[in-house]
Amino acid sequence: MRITYKIKIIFILLLTTVSFTTYSQSNIFRVTLDAGHGAHDFGAVYEGRVEKNIALAVVLKVGKILEATPKISVTYTRKTDVFIDLIERANIANRSDANIFVSIHCNANRNTAADGTETYVMGMNKVASNLEAAKKENSVITLEKDYKQKYEGFDPNSPETMIGMTLMQEEYLDNSISLASKIEEEFADLGKKIRGGGVKQAPFMVLHKAYMPRVLIEMGFISNSIEGNTLNSEEGQNEIAKAIADAIVSYKSDYYGNGETEIFDEKPSQKIIDKPIKDTSSPVKPKVNLNSSEVKKTIKNADNSSALFKVQLSASVRKVELAPKNFKGLKNISVAYDNRVYKYMYGETPDYDEAKKQLQEAKEKGYDSAFLIAFKNGEKISIQEALK
Repeated sequence: MRITYKIKIIFILLLTTVSFTTYSQSNIFRVTLDAGHGAHDFGAVYEGRVEKNIALAVVLKVGKILEATPKISVTYTRKTDVFIDLIERANIANRSDANIFVSIHCNANRNTAADGTETYVMGMNKVASNLEAAKKENSVITLEKDYKQKYEGFDPNSPETMIGMTLMQEEYLDNSISLASKIEEEFADLGKKIRGGGVKQAPFMVLHKAYMPRVLIEMGFISNSIEGNTLNSEEGQNEIAKAIADAIVSYKSDYYGNGETEIFDEKPSQKIIDKPIKDTSSPVKPKVNLNSSEVKKTIKNADNSSALFKVQLSASVRKVELAPKNFKGLKNISVAYDNRVYKYMYGETPDYDEAKKQLQEAKEKGYDSAFLIAFKNGEKISIQEALK
């Protein structure tokens, strides 16, 4: 009888432990850090400054900071000087079910006076400098065996060939832009030059294959003696690693809360504005409060119970006058200001077919990265929810 009782107690304790472990794991914010290049792929090399070494050093420092932060786990694509295929880097993040993917690199230019930081999100922007940056990073795949078969004939010397490939832009682009903006804000606080507004879009293969919010950071130019020597120094690496880690923690706080009471089994696609309700009975999908002071937006018929579709054209840290001349002749432009990022949208209709026509019109005007978004009762919802 006593043995049976003890067995029951042990069984209950085991169940409690399993339940607690499952709950704890569900509360973990998972980050995959990717140090660019490695082994025989040196990346850019100038005056003894080697990109692969600097990228790895900074990644390990970022990881150390994050690992010391409660409720954050870190996965690395590499922690030593090894060569990892681009597609495998993304797959590491996918297999670990990462909430975000951060790829870290150094920039370089024949013009040794060039300096400043850039943070990229996945997109098909055709700006020449963006395509050149993608071409440089994508060229790594030529060092891989059977890369033509592995990458379905993708030509790294012509990033535009990625246009025909499936891009998971709509689901993750907003979050990627938000994370990239936070990183650039931290860099600006360090006094670093922010090139061209900071956040840019380009077709990077390593980002294309990662299925979560993802960014690629160019920390600065190692071809610039002053900036390069800073990046190559212990002090400079500590400084930039802290900036990146702080941005990641801030992003986690905005989208997932502080991790003390929330359960986030699902990866939210929208920022948490309202104070979380302490309820552990079931996961709560966060929503954006478009009427809050943090998100200033002009949405017609906000109280309409039907879904409204818009075309998101672009996002920028700079404010632009909502005039057709600034949007390639498109009229009916609206803007959302969220987390210091201006998101510019075209059109507004409850008709999905009409929205698709507006999207096509935007693409014909040159907005290749445009995509549809939807709202209901003033709150952003997914396209799938809107179609229901």
